[in-house]
Amino acid sequence: MKTLIIAEKPDMGRNIAAAIDPKAKNHRSYIEGEHYIITWAIGHLIGLAEPDAYDDRYKKWNINDLPIIPSKFKLVPNKKTIDQLKVIGDLAKRSNMLVNSCDAGREGQYIFSLIQRHLKLNQPVKRLWISDLTPETIRKGFAELREGAEYENLTRAATARSEADWLIGMNGSRAFTTKHNVLLSVGRVQTPVLALIYDRQKQIEAFSSLKFFELEGHFSQNEMTYRAMWQAERMTDQAKVEAIAAKVKGKQGRIASYEVKETKEYPFKLYDLTLLQREANGKYAFSAKKTLDTAQALYEKHKVISYPRTNSNYVTEQNIPEMHKTLNALQGTSYDELVKGANRSLVHKGNKFICNPTKVEDHHAILPTNRKANGLSPDEQKLYDLIVRRFLSQFYPPAEYKVHTVLTEVENEMFKTTVKELLSLGWKVIYADQKKEKAKTTAKGKDKEDAEEEEIEVNEPFSINAEEGIVCTDAVVKEKDTQPPKHYTEGTLLKAMESAGKQIEDEDVRDAMKDSGLGTPATRAATIERLKNVGYIDMQGKKIQVTQKGRTAIELIRGAGIDLLTSPEMTGLWERRLNEISRGTASDGQFMENVKKFATMIVDKVRVQSRAAKTSFESEAPASGKGASGKPPSAPRSRAAKPKAAAQKSAAAPGTPSVITTCPRVGCGGSIFMGRKGYGCSHYKEGCKFVIWKESFGRSLTDSQVKALVEKGKTSKLKLELQDGTPGEGRIVLRNIDTGELAIEQ
Repeated sequence: MKTLIIAEKPDMGRNIAAAIDPKAKNHRSYIEGEHYIITWAIGHLIGLAEPDAYDDRYKKWNINDLPIIPSKFKLVPNKKTIDQLKVIGDLAKRSNMLVNSCDAGREGQYIFSLIQRHLKLNQPVKRLWISDLTPETIRKGFAELREGAEYENLTRAATARSEADWLIGMNGSRAFTTKHNVLLSVGRVQTPVLALIYDRQKQIEAFSSLKFFELEGHFSQNEMTYRAMWQAERMTDQAKVEAIAAKVKGKQGRIASYEVKETKEYPFKLYDLTLLQREANGKYAFSAKKTLDTAQALYEKHKVISYPRTNSNYVTEQNIPEMHKTLNALQGTSYDELVKGANRSLVHKGNKFICNPTKVEDHHAILPTNRKANGLSPDEQKLYDLIVRRFLSQFYPPAEYKVHTVLTEVENEMFKTTVKELLSLGWKVIYADQKKEKAKTTAKGKDKEDAEEEEIEVNEPFSINAEEGIVCTDAVVKEKDTQPPKHYTEGTLLKAMESAGKQIEDEDVRDAMKDSGLGTPATRAATIERLKNVGYIDMQGKKIQVTQKGRTAIELIRGAGIDLLTSPEMTGLWERRLNEISRGTASDGQFMENVKKFATMIVDKVRVQSRAAKTSFESEAPASGKGASGKPPSAPRSRAAKPKAAAQKSAAAPGTPSVITTCPRVGCGGSIFMGRKGYGCSHYKEGCKFVIWKESFGRSLTDSQVKALVEKGKTSKLKLELQDGTPGEGRIVLRNIDTGELAIEQ
């Protein structure tokens, strides 16, 4: 009898075979050697059965048949991969020991447990638990196999997660769909994430911009010049601010206060998956799914990074020698100069910023391995570069600054400046060859528009004499507008999911919230993709926009009195409970009882709800055409199981059109109506391509501005985002009367 090793995917199985039994024979669906048989799943071979497996009447969706709460969940093989499942069953008959070599995490544990339960495998189980797929790590992992029983709690948590999702998803989706006659997807995690996006968009739409004025003083003392912001309440009276400017300009002043302190900026933490996804989205506009898939390829296919589905930013003491080996392995590569500048003594077991075993559970932070990176695709290279640079930065000292805080008084008016003088670049030399950030000025306050907290970073020495006078050489009044909250991007949404929607900037507090986030690092990308696929959100560039269907879904759920289903914080607490189950400190039975009660409550609430009007789900996007930039908008995604009521209507047809004016195209005769994303022509079916997109040149156009564009050909002067991305002023003009293409006139 031989030992049967079950990996999660074929690539992993072949890697294991090459490392522990390179002479083993490949039989296509398994590899067999003298002592081992190595085979694999292909993702999930088995899943939870659909409701009709319990009773034929569930084949038809009927609210009167709800809730559906199985006493015991049935398993069903995936029809597409059933042949591989049979292979595993046959091989198990020739084996007296199993090794669970699926991914070392909750989902990998679940995949193995489903196979074990369905095939009724009762052999003893060992667990391979490794963080990278280099041959050395695989061999070491097999030399230190753990008892399968050590992971029973993790299996319980994985099972509870899956069954809870089934109960909420099946009952919630069937209840809302049958009640409102439109396919509505509801989920334990996806619904509160949608609620986050919905609430942010409502805040943006309700925001009313306020014009205010700031006063910037320009000062000189001998050869030194500096700028400072007037310290006062935010002023909306331009005349008053200009009067202050006139009062101080050209006048003598004094240094009321001058403080200097030295500060250090340490390297950023090593990557966990969510942080990597956030930064790849911000820098390269990668979706969360693309980052995960690319990282998985770097891990499985190329073996150049460690296991990516981790929620830790730290390593253990055992990883420190490996980090030094990896640093040596990077010699002679494109990172050779940075390796030469590295200080190896900075990465050691006592450095708690890097090595903190108490903050490592299943897996340590993402690290490059000591394997040379060859044959990477451009996207793989970008992600690998992020990971390597973050790794290398740990071997460099902190950046050092001298921070000067100056209070300058002129004519009883106080001005403040904060100058951050660079002393030593430290770890930031790692990024010196990359494109520098546009803004040299940063705001430390909560309100980024609040320039009284402005900090100016300089490379040259800064010094003034507090005992000498100064002259206010100029005083400049700046007109500004308060800004609405920003739309979520996938990067900022991942950050919100990690903290269950709480606005937490402190990274240490964010660490503490990780156990109670929405979903797990491994599932968050899939949740975002699910929201796209069911038609609840659309992407406008990097911005996430909630669709009309998504809006109505949240409003119906809250309208039914099931706010708990949309609560990110409550769902985060459920995730925390699952983590406690995996550690053996909470009961999976009690958790599931609470979920069953909640599923029943959802059905009871929906049953008495009034049916929504069909038009409340309809999209209002205008007919396709070119936007302000002259480029067509991104193609609409195919909708999974699109509801018939909406599918029969064109995406351009609004439910209740708001007519703005008549179409300017000669001989068209149509009306320009307001849609969800723009202003289109009612004769789009007859071929009219005229459309003006709401989001143009950094502004969300109003009805009156669109009316002016159509009837007069231009708007009044506005604050805009120019073609090169910089802020400026100008009029938006109608460049092409046939398409609605816009341009800027300065």
